[in-house]
Amino acid sequence: MKAANMTMKTLIIAMLTLVTFIGTVYSQQTKQLDKLKIAKALPIGESKGKSEIKVNNKKIKEITIMTRKEKSEENFKQLFGEEIKGIEATDPDFQEIMNSFIFGEVYNQGNLDNRMRELTTIVVLTVNQNLPQLKSQVAAALKIGVTPIEIKEAVYQCAPYIGFPKTLNAINEINGVFKANNIVLPLPSQKTVSEETRLLEGIAVQTEIFGDLIPKMRAGAPENQKHIQDYLSAFCFGDFYTRSGLALKTRELLTLCMVSSLGGADSQVKAHVQANKNVGNDKATLIGVITQCLPYMGFPRTLNALAFINDIFIEN
Repeated sequence: MKAANMTMKTLIIAMLTLVTFIGTVYSQQTKQLDKLKIAKALPIGESKGKSEIKVNNKKIKEITIMTRKEKSEENFKQLFGEEIKGIEATDPDFQEIMNSFIFGEVYNQGNLDNRMRELTTIVVLTVNQNLPQLKSQVAAALKIGVTPIEIKEAVYQCAPYIGFPKTLNAINEINGVFKANNIVLPLPSQKTVSEETRLLEGIAVQTEIFGDLIPKMRAGAPENQKHIQDYLSAFCFGDFYTRSGLALKTRELLTLCMVSSLGGADSQVKAHVQANKNVGNDKATLIGVITQCLPYMGFPRTLNALAFINDIFIEN
């Protein structure tokens, strides 16, 4: 009789344990489903901070996640500190929209580091001659550790694509920022070619980037235009691409940003997408730099560049 009672008691305990276990699992699954419902309830691209959200008439405290605005404020402070207020006093809505998009979204997209983001921004502002904004971005670039040589080389690289006057405008603004930061000018020379070698060195780096197309292009040029091919090889590639201070892959990325932001340079955009592929820059990196250009050159030119990237980097 005692044995039977013990068996019954053991059975009851086992059943209670099983019920408790099932209840715990069900509770955990319910919480997980609630979290998923919360996630679906949040607007796309917008995170909630500390708040209470109703799901199935229950108030659930959401964990703290950085909002787009908070990310924007953090990135903005890292780059500019707290001194620059922009047009917050006169156009607060526009300032918020701009900062939240650039620093709350674009700066967190892709795998670019802040150094490359700033160099990209600097060349696009130079191409578009947005000089007040260029001045601010150069100061920000220095603040996060971009070197003066990297900044100067990125802007020098613009000259073959936008001409000397616009490049000089940008250099003048940069020099003002450098002097304000006690950076001694001129910077050490990054030149690697001489008058005697610039053409041959230019053809060599040009061929390294574009391959067999270069000899064919030079040989096929009309007699009255061969000097243009020599200028392209000696000036664009000999005088600039051969310089130290920036790696070849970085120069090609920046050149893609320049020609993309010009507008109306479709054949050059396509050629430099292919050139980036040739020197080892992958599709994700190209999408990253073009995304970084977006706030400064707008959607039409961004979508145009992305179309060429998708054409050349064909995915299975």
